[in-house]
Amino acid sequence: MGEPIDAVARAAALRAEIARHDHAYYVLDAPTVPDAEYDRLFRELQALETAHPELRTADSPTQRVGGRPLSQFAAVHHRVPMLSIRTETDTEASGADAFDARVRRELGLADADAPVEYAAELKFDGLAINLRYEDGVLVQAATRGDGETGEDVTQNIRTVRAIPLRLKGEAPAVLEVRGEVYMRRDDFEQLNGRQFAAGEKTFVNPRNAAAGSIRQLDPAVAAKRPLSFFAYGLGETIGWPVPATHAEVLDALQAHGFPVCEHRAVLSGAPGLAEFHARIAALRDGLPFDIDGVVYKVNSLALQQQLGFVTREPRWAVAHKYPAQEAVTLLRDIEVQVGRTGALTPVARLEPVFVGGVTVTNATLHNQDEIDRKDVRIGDWVIVRRAGDVIPEVVAPVPERRAGELPRFDLLARFPRCPVCGSHVVRGTDEAVARCTGGLFCPAQRKQALLHFAGRRAMDIDGLGEKLVDQLVDAAIVKTPVDIYRLGILALANLERMGEKSAQNLLAAIEKSRHTTLARFIFALGIRNVGEATARDLARHFGKLDALLDVDEAALQQVPDVGPVVAKSIVEFLGEPHNREVIEQLRAAGVSWQEGEPTDAVSGRLAGRTLVLTGTLPTLSREEAKAMIEGQGGKVAGSVSKKTDYVVAGEEAGSKLAKAQELGITILDEPGLMALLGNQ
Repeated sequence: MGEPIDAVARAAALRAEIARHDHAYYVLDAPTVPDAEYDRLFRELQALETAHPELRTADSPTQRVGGRPLSQFAAVHHRVPMLSIRTETDTEASGADAFDARVRRELGLADADAPVEYAAELKFDGLAINLRYEDGVLVQAATRGDGETGEDVTQNIRTVRAIPLRLKGEAPAVLEVRGEVYMRRDDFEQLNGRQFAAGEKTFVNPRNAAAGSIRQLDPAVAAKRPLSFFAYGLGETIGWPVPATHAEVLDALQAHGFPVCEHRAVLSGAPGLAEFHARIAALRDGLPFDIDGVVYKVNSLALQQQLGFVTREPRWAVAHKYPAQEAVTLLRDIEVQVGRTGALTPVARLEPVFVGGVTVTNATLHNQDEIDRKDVRIGDWVIVRRAGDVIPEVVAPVPERRAGELPRFDLLARFPRCPVCGSHVVRGTDEAVARCTGGLFCPAQRKQALLHFAGRRAMDIDGLGEKLVDQLVDAAIVKTPVDIYRLGILALANLERMGEKSAQNLLAAIEKSRHTTLARFIFALGIRNVGEATARDLARHFGKLDALLDVDEAALQQVPDVGPVVAKSIVEFLGEPHNREVIEQLRAAGVSWQEGEPTDAVSGRLAGRTLVLTGTLPTLSREEAKAMIEGQGGKVAGSVSKKTDYVVAGEEAGSKLAKAQELGITILDEPGLMALLGNQ
């Protein structure tokens, strides 16, 4: 007796609906339902198939993940050989000219004859796969192998959701589709991150990751790998109306539900091929997946048949390569570069190698975590990658070429002090980057430190911007913030595009900045993790700079909103003698502020009160209102909560006003705020 009609119909409807959602998400990149709804449909189908095993079909989405681990892959004989195409290693436009000339010669065309029409597409860097569909259902997937015999990887290919389990449209008796399984770069980076976090093997590049995933004997492992697919050709076909051109073949495959790369074109003659090669070269680094060239094919299938093959390669196709982006060379040493923010970046010193069109001698290693993850050691043979204008990087070592047991590299052990200024190097427990602590003194950080020091929210030196700081530092006129207060009219007036009037204005701004507040001064120092709010909290809590200079981490954590990370940053910065020296020189240069007694409870009409600003006030800017509130000891928060005492609302107040009304919080307009401040 058959299954109930409603169960049969519901299972069929669910399979079709889930297949539509898979196609929209994995092929069109246009999700049609939220994940939760997709999961609900999937669980319903699973439950139906569990209750009625007879309803489980080969094209059911539930069959994408499953199957027992294999002891080995079965051999598959290709009914139509999967032959490779010839590679054109001339990476210039002349490579396209050479292919077109060969085709015209084989076809017996004279110079006066019309140009040959070609289909051009990308050469993906993944794993070639043959997919066999019988009566519209995927029944087998096989690798290329030696072209005649491949390996049966059907279980693993079912896990690739971009590959349809059932063809859309009318189903032929047999349709073999050929294409490339690949891994997107962003998926590759996330996979490697997960692998490293789990203490498992990481992959050298997306191609290796894709190939390794498809050749997993356990399909459950393959199912966890983020694989994608592009169709680009045919194998055996029975009962399928083969179009007249290759471009039409790709269109037909797309209509059957296969992902086909959008970067393809039909072109005339060698000039069209060369233009396509150049255009894709410009796009190459921005593509979300790796390619190593483009492929040209004579578009007419009849002409393809006429041209035939030579030594098992088609005369009608060629892969026109780009300069290699990876090469192997010797890692001679690891040094560091100190950046504008004090970050120490490890740099590989390499035996010179030609890669990406240039000779490379240095490459980035990013940080200590990356060195550990890749297990790169001085003396290793390493794979170096250079893509376009991107800084060359060391991708991975070649362990089989490692000479004995080489020591691991430890950045902090090798560089306990900054190679530029000699200050201590530290690395936060939750940070990937090691940093120099000599922020006010370190030449590498000089420009960044000066710009921050002179900023509007710090010492507020109007006119001391990026271009002027560049000139002052490059001319060795200013080395630390102290030198700003030693500038004279002659040194400034002689700078490019400065002049006497501008110099006088800048000197006036510098003079004005000598008289500031303790909070602004603390913020101006550029201590890592110390923003404006924290600087104000420190000034209020300690009252005097000397009290702050001698404090330890435990005492710092008594300050509101100062935790272990911020406390450690402050102690490390103030513990560096170079920074202390600059601070004392600034005081000696006349930088001053009014110091008061330290207080645990801030004084003022709004002491202990929290306010939130929303909308546009009639006369006060957001910063002016905030300054007035904080001047009276109040705190300005960014969001409304039960701890909020007042919400100050102006025009076009949004959700914060609604939240305040919902919580019953007092709402003030600008006059109400002024009254609260005692200014009215």
